[in-house]
Amino acid sequence: MCGIAGFIGATSPGIDSNNALRKMAQAIAHRGPDDEGFLFASAARGSVAIGLAHRRLSIIDLGTGHQPLGNEDGRVQIVFNGEIYNFQELRRELQACGHAFKTASDTEVIVHAYEQWGDECVQRLRGMFAFALWDGGRERLMLARDRFGKKPLFLRSQDGVLLFASEIKALLTWPGVQAEVDMNAVWDYFSYRYVPGPATLFAGISKLPPGSYAVWSDGRLQQHRYFASPDGRPRAREPVPKNPEVELLKRLDESVAMRMVADVPFGAFLSGGIDSSAVVALMTRHAEQPIKTFSVGFDDPACNELGYARVVAERLGTDHHELLVAPDQIIAQLPTLIGFRDAPISEPSDVPIYLMAKAARCHVKMVLTGEGADEILGGYPKHRFEPFGRYYRYLPGGLRHGVIEPLLDHLPFAFRRARTALTCLGLDHFDERMARWFGAMSTGERARLVAFSPNGAQLSESSLFAPAGTMRTAVDGRGAGPGRALQFDSAPEASPLRRILYFDQTSWLPDNLLERGDRMTMAVGLEARMPFMDHELAGWVARLPDRYRVRGMTGKWLLREAARELLPQEILHRKKLGFRVPIDQWLRGPMRAFLLDNLSGGQARTAVYYRPAALQRVIDEHLSGRVNHEKLLWSLLNLELWCRHFGIS
Repeated sequence: MCGIAGFIGATSPGIDSNNALRKMAQAIAHRGPDDEGFLFASAARGSVAIGLAHRRLSIIDLGTGHQPLGNEDGRVQIVFNGEIYNFQELRRELQACGHAFKTASDTEVIVHAYEQWGDECVQRLRGMFAFALWDGGRERLMLARDRFGKKPLFLRSQDGVLLFASEIKALLTWPGVQAEVDMNAVWDYFSYRYVPGPATLFAGISKLPPGSYAVWSDGRLQQHRYFASPDGRPRAREPVPKNPEVELLKRLDESVAMRMVADVPFGAFLSGGIDSSAVVALMTRHAEQPIKTFSVGFDDPACNELGYARVVAERLGTDHHELLVAPDQIIAQLPTLIGFRDAPISEPSDVPIYLMAKAARCHVKMVLTGEGADEILGGYPKHRFEPFGRYYRYLPGGLRHGVIEPLLDHLPFAFRRARTALTCLGLDHFDERMARWFGAMSTGERARLVAFSPNGAQLSESSLFAPAGTMRTAVDGRGAGPGRALQFDSAPEASPLRRILYFDQTSWLPDNLLERGDRMTMAVGLEARMPFMDHELAGWVARLPDRYRVRGMTGKWLLREAARELLPQEILHRKKLGFRVPIDQWLRGPMRAFLLDNLSGGQARTAVYYRPAALQRVIDEHLSGRVNHEKLLWSLLNLELWCRHFGIS
């Protein structure tokens, strides 16, 4: 696990590319505090310069894993961020093909895999990764990212030079690169509470999409997709294993064991939910010493899972550590974490995750987590409700939107899930339903609050809004402008469950939750591995009929069946709480002044984005307790803090 950065192109004579590359590496030093390395090369008879930078967090092959790392003759060089879990198997296969290894690292496996199989080497890799590989013999640069987007890679074209890095802050150090906001992306942020890829909030900076690689050659960058989520198409008809719960446990156990390979101390994040609890239970099968586990909670009993985590820890005999987070820590950490994230902290849980990672780093260098189980196995309420939506939408729109939904606003907060479900199920457009499930604004709410259109123009009260989401296809981030629908929906003939899981796996996960997990752990030099997000495990699950993931009103049905022999009954049958921070109460109490100072104060940089009366109404409704606007206010607050951090107005 590391940080990478680099450039390729005809650099300006006024730019000291050596110094510029070192500044890029320094900007992401937190990702790799153990070592650094650089490569400078040239191509096209000296008219093209290439630079690769690496910051290393040593997990495997501590002594000889220095990067950049090359092949036998040095013509192929790589900088790599991530872990390849099947590297030992690939190493044996490559040795049989005649390749000679000089290290014991998984990084060198990628170099020889590229020599053997070319760009198709990415198909052989089982793990999480982002890498840049320079082939000096062919004068081409290959950039690649893992299938689900667990490891990041950002791109920027600047004056004929392609820049790339694990984090945006590294790109912003390059001479001439300015931090400028992309108003199309701000519109998307209001639509989704995060920015769907390949865009970012920064104009001109994009993401290499998950499951993709790009090749720079002769001054051009061409992008190729090598993986698509299997839930993006209808399920193929094939027999179901005789005991699928046994097979799932076997495959998950293999995935856990592969991710326990490390030359440093490691542990696990333990929430007390079925996902992380199952991971820890399987870890105990392969460990000689008690697993170190880490949990975080809050004073509010409705949001505190520490008791459940403690039950699991005692049952499994782990070396358990707990952390309690208070609202003043949220206020203190937000500006710093926005700097680490390079984006608004769209989920309040980012802050406690960071604090837990910081505490865990005092004991271990790597952790396993339960991330991705909900998105692979169907664990959210929307996965249970969405299949019934088509029946609800048979009702006339006037009845749904004019009668039923207004009545829902008067339901007590305790019925928020029912209110959210019916509101979302009543939306006719798939993409907007997907955003609304996680609390984003509806088109009507944006029209009442936001004072600009997707292209940045000011709007009148009567202006019509384009559908939520825009798509940018250019790899340099300049994009195609507003009005093109994001490609979140899978085949229309796929089941409702598969369609919604495809959205989760191609947008919600890579552009929100996985970005959160990467930044909050790497900010303290901690590696996080996710056994549920093994692509072979996910592919096997996707071949099962829907009833093995969601059965009636039970989500992750197969995992619950498989975990019966591992976990206590109170964990298997407890109500899903989710990693919820009590922001609604905190914004009315200890965070009230912080909220008002940033959104209502005269120094607010985002004030021009909103209609003043509409913004004040939202604030007043929340502070009075009439309506819970926690997700909206949290999103607006973080956008303001992001603008302040990067000096954007």
